[in-house]
Amino acid sequence: MKSLARFSFRRRWLVLAAWIVLFLGINVAAQTFGSAFANSFSLPGTNSTHALTLLQSGFASKSGDIDQIVFQATRGTIQSHQRQIEAVVARASKLPDVAQVVSPFLGGSLQISKDGKIAYAVVYFSKSSFKLTNPQIRAVETVAAGARSPSLNVQFGGNAFGQLDAPKGSPGEIFGLIATAIVLILAFGSFFAMLLPLGVALFALGIASAATTLLSHGLNIAQFAPILGSLIGLGVGIDYALFIVTRSRQGLKRGLSVEDSIVTAIDTSGRAVLFAGATVCIALLGMLVLRLAFLNGVAIASSLTVLITMFASLTLLPALLGIEKFHALSRKERRSLKVNGPEPLVIASAWQRWAAYVSRRPRTISLAALVVIVVLGIPFFSLHLGSSDQGSNPAGSTTRQAYDLLAKGFGPGFNGPLQVVGAIHNSADQQAMIALDQSLQGKPDVAAVAPLQLSANGHVGVIYVIPKSSPQDTKTEDLIQTIRSTYVPAATSGSHTAIYVGGLVAIFVDFATIFTAKIPLFVGVIVLLGCLLLMVAFRSIVIPLTAAAMNLFAAGASFGLVVAVFQWGWGSSLIGAGTGPIESFLPVIMIAILFGLSMDYQVFLVSRMHEEWLNTGSNEEAISRGQANTGRVISAAALVMICVFFSFAFGGQRVIAEFGIGLGGAVLMDAFILRTVLVPALMHFFGNANWWMPAWLERIVPHVAVEATEELAV
Repeated sequence: MKSLARFSFRRRWLVLAAWIVLFLGINVAAQTFGSAFANSFSLPGTNSTHALTLLQSGFASKSGDIDQIVFQATRGTIQSHQRQIEAVVARASKLPDVAQVVSPFLGGSLQISKDGKIAYAVVYFSKSSFKLTNPQIRAVETVAAGARSPSLNVQFGGNAFGQLDAPKGSPGEIFGLIATAIVLILAFGSFFAMLLPLGVALFALGIASAATTLLSHGLNIAQFAPILGSLIGLGVGIDYALFIVTRSRQGLKRGLSVEDSIVTAIDTSGRAVLFAGATVCIALLGMLVLRLAFLNGVAIASSLTVLITMFASLTLLPALLGIEKFHALSRKERRSLKVNGPEPLVIASAWQRWAAYVSRRPRTISLAALVVIVVLGIPFFSLHLGSSDQGSNPAGSTTRQAYDLLAKGFGPGFNGPLQVVGAIHNSADQQAMIALDQSLQGKPDVAAVAPLQLSANGHVGVIYVIPKSSPQDTKTEDLIQTIRSTYVPAATSGSHTAIYVGGLVAIFVDFATIFTAKIPLFVGVIVLLGCLLLMVAFRSIVIPLTAAAMNLFAAGASFGLVVAVFQWGWGSSLIGAGTGPIESFLPVIMIAILFGLSMDYQVFLVSRMHEEWLNTGSNEEAISRGQANTGRVISAAALVMICVFFSFAFGGQRVIAEFGIGLGGAVLMDAFILRTVLVPALMHFFGNANWWMPAWLERIVPHVAVEATEELAV
């Protein structure tokens, strides 16, 4: 680490030039080739996947995305606007990538509401929504929007149109960056010192975003991954740089030369950054064990972002510190250094007084902190995984307006029709499908059942079922399970016809079921890996186990906050988010990020304590000194992450808002309750057992030093 730091300092202009060339080159390449992000995922072997496969084989023209153009007569009735609507249908049907458009005036007026005020045309695209480009979708929207008038409202619903409606980036991000800059200025008292963490993080994020764009051509990466990468990259990038800049500034104030202060910072805090970055990547890459293609791209792209920000902190940042030299200190600090000389190793401060208070009352403080975390985690037990539909979109969006109009005209379940699909090989199979169609009529929670439709070759049949409840209602999930477990077996008892329940709602129900089943394995893997890394780093058994427990507490409390806001609706109106189930993939991704970030704070806190333990041999003094010396920087780093994460909650994209609120709340609790209160209190309570490892384990565990002494060697 010292050699890397000295090279970055002594060849600072070369290092800076290399990073600039990399930034320009990769961004030019990304602009040239464009992006290929896609929200595609597969659930092999599930009931809904079998239904989709059958539907695609029998109804090729209807196997693409199915969307709606919704018409509302604000004056008169839909019939009085038939000419304009028919013109829209005719023009849209001729567009490329549109297989068919079904007019509201076909099919016995089933597509017109009973009051005659609302109608819809069905748009069958030739491809799935994630394979359609925005210009292909927008062409349909442009044709239909031309029919809007004071007496005819036109809106668009469905996955494809939802892609156009999705926010690009996070508008609140700029306010998060402004708040971050304010926190850094207050922490450093220097404008130039503030620029370093912020500038390095933004620079690294620019490279990481371009790299993710290029990676999307060879890997399936979800459309929300770039925004999620920005959220993670800004948070960890600013934090990593903040820890290194803080240690370098401490060295300058203690009388070290510019070079030695930078080398010391990289050899101490830089080691912690390297280790912390590795733990975040391991936690993110832990998603690969789930063997779900949808998550692989997210895991790899997010890990790449963390790696780039980490290497920028270890190479670009020392070069910039070498360029700034003593300007990393404020004028007041430079004047004090010149007049009063170097400051002592331990300075009386509020954090030193708090550390002493924690050491005197470890049991009381531990109990109080645990009560707070448990209370915050109570909503977690109401967690409902699923997929929020377009009824949770911002009120002014066209997809939300279409959703509300369809629910008003045809009932809440119309926005999530179920597709009961069967394989027909003989007359017995067909009779089984007819019997099922008849048996579903009038069943509880079933609003309507369409007649059996057969494919052109007669080998596939489909029955469309409209639930009484909305797509994200638990009653709809119960209906899906009842059809699969009760109604289908009853209808096929004599024929054994293969019949499956599909549709978007069924797919997400299966998605949530699979994720729920895999979460224990995932948590077990990353907890085990995290414990092993901490055991190697700190030669301890107690510290890794304590860290694992703290991480689980933080995860439970943060999910409690997400449930309270996005399921229960507490304060959701402030960020423009509707209520509904939590996205089924959110727990896995959020746990990976949370475990990584929690490990960051654990490493930064305990590495300084371990450093003091090696120097003093006193557990009490090591914990108090470590907490006093890291308290200010950890709180500043936490405030930075909180500003960044919460700013993403205002972008209008519900899934990103869930990540923003969940991660911001987790960092708030982690930094100001767990690492500031509970971890030091427990370590005081455990005493010298914190640093104990069995002799047999000591012999086989490799020695990897996260911390280093401040003795410098050229």
